[in-house]
Amino acid sequence: MNRTRTNDRSARTRNGSADAGKGGSRYGSSAPRRSGGPVRSGGYGRRPAAVQGEFALPETITPALPAAQGFADLDMPEQLLAELGRQGVSAPFPIQGATLPNTLAGRDVLGRGRTGSGKTLAFGLALLARTAGQRAEPRQPLGLILVPTRELAQQVTDALTPYARSVRLRLATVVGGMSIGRQAGALRGGAEVVVATPGRLKDLIDRGDCRLNQVGITVLDEADQMADMGFMPQVTALLDQVRPEGQRMLFSATLDRNVDLLVRRYLTDPVVHSVDPSAGAVTTMEHHVLHVHGADKHAATTEIAAREGRVIMFLDTKHAVDRLTQDLLNSGVRAAALHGGKSQPQRTRTLAQFKTGHVSVLVATNVAARGIHVDNLDLVVNVDPPTDHKDYLHRGGRTARAGESGSVVTLVTPGQRRGMARLMSDAGIRPQITEVRSGEAELNRITGAQAPSGIPVVITAPVAERPKRSASSRGRRRPSSGARRGPVRQSVVGAAA
Repeated sequence: MNRTRTNDRSARTRNGSADAGKGGSRYGSSAPRRSGGPVRSGGYGRRPAAVQGEFALPETITPALPAAQGFADLDMPEQLLAELGRQGVSAPFPIQGATLPNTLAGRDVLGRGRTGSGKTLAFGLALLARTAGQRAEPRQPLGLILVPTRELAQQVTDALTPYARSVRLRLATVVGGMSIGRQAGALRGGAEVVVATPGRLKDLIDRGDCRLNQVGITVLDEADQMADMGFMPQVTALLDQVRPEGQRMLFSATLDRNVDLLVRRYLTDPVVHSVDPSAGAVTTMEHHVLHVHGADKHAATTEIAAREGRVIMFLDTKHAVDRLTQDLLNSGVRAAALHGGKSQPQRTRTLAQFKTGHVSVLVATNVAARGIHVDNLDLVVNVDPPTDHKDYLHRGGRTARAGESGSVVTLVTPGQRRGMARLMSDAGIRPQITEVRSGEAELNRITGAQAPSGIPVVITAPVAERPKRSASSRGRRRPSSGARRGPVRQSVVGAAA
C-alpha cells in the first residue's frame, strides 16, 4: 500500500509543472509552488459547498473503506484499544468511524466537521497507531500536528497523551509564549510526535533544533483559522519540508478558498468526510439573537453572567474584555479575562480556574474561540456580535460538544440587526429572535439571568498554585513574590506570571 502511494505521489510531482500555472494565476503569490511535492491535477469532480464562501469539495477517486461501527473493528494496536476502554470511550463518533479505516490504511483525509465532533481522536489514533513501534532520532520527529493556537495545542496534547504513553511514543508541544529552550530540549531528546503552532516550530527549525525530513504523517487541525491568522506562508513552508510521499490529514470546521490551496497542493486523492459545518446542524444547540437597547446592554450582560453555571462571553477587544471583567467582579460575579495580551502561563492558569469552577465566567476575545474544551459548558454569549460567520461558528463550538446540549446567545443593538441577519444567513442558521430587557422574565427564561449579589468578589489563586517558601528563604523578602501571597482581585491575578 505504501509503495502505491509513493508512486502515485511521484507521478503527480513529475506532472506538477502543468498545474503550477493554474495554481499561480488563481491564488496569486501567497505561497510559492512546492518543488518535489504532490500537486493535484485538475479534472476531479466537485460537490456543491454547503456554506456561502466555501469551495466545492473534491470527489474521491479511490472509493473509501466502509465506516467502522466500533473501535474493535479497526486495525489498531491492542494497547490503544485498551486505553480507549480505560478512558471510557466506548464507540467512535461519526467522523472517527468514517475516517479511521482509511487513515489507518495510509489514505489522505479531508475532514470537515464542527468543533467538538471528535476530530482530535479521529486523526490522533491513526497517527499514533501508524507510528507505534518506531523510534525518532534526536531533532527528527516522525509525526506532526499543526494547530493555530497555543490553547488548541495544549488541548490536543492533553487528549492524546494517555494514548501515546500506551504505545510508548513521546509527545512534544511546541508553542510560543513558553520556554523555547525547554521545547528544544524535548526535541533533542527524540520526540516521535510534535504538536506545534507554525511560528514557534519555524523558530526551532531555524535554530537547528528540529528537522521535518522524517515526518511521515502530517495533520493540519483547524486549517481555516491558520489561514485566517495569516499563517498560510509558514504552513506551506513547513509542509514543503516533510516527506513528500507521506500521509496528510486536514481537518477543519469550515473550508474556504485558502484551505482549497492546501487541499489541491498537498492532499492526494483524499477521503472526504463532511458534515454540515453550521452549528445549526447540531440538534442539541439552540441559537438566540436577543435584541437589546444600547443603554440596557450592560445590565443585561451582567445579569446573564450572574446565572448559575459556567458561561463564556466574547467581546471584540482586549480593553473591552478587561473592563467587563472588572465590572463583573465589582458586581459579585466570579469572572476572569482571557485574551492575547496575557502571557501563556496567565492564560493556562485562567483556563484551569474556569475548568475547575474557581471562576464561573470567562470573558474573552476570539483567542478562546478555538482550542478550549470545558465539560458542561451550556452557554456562550456574544456580547459583541462577530463580524464573520466562521467566527460565530467557532465561538459557538465551545458549547454543545460531544453530544451535550447548549445555547449560543448574541446581544444585538438596533444598529447591528441587519448585519447579524446577513451573518446568520451565511452561517446557515435560523436563530430564535427575541426582544429582551434586563430584569425581565424572558431574559431569565432564555439565559438563566439573575440579579448579581452586588458584593465585590476577590479571586485568589488556588492554594495548590501558591509558591511555597523554602527553609533557606524564610526571613528574607523577595520583591517579586509579595504580590502573590495575599488575596488579589482577578484582574491582578490575571496579570501575574
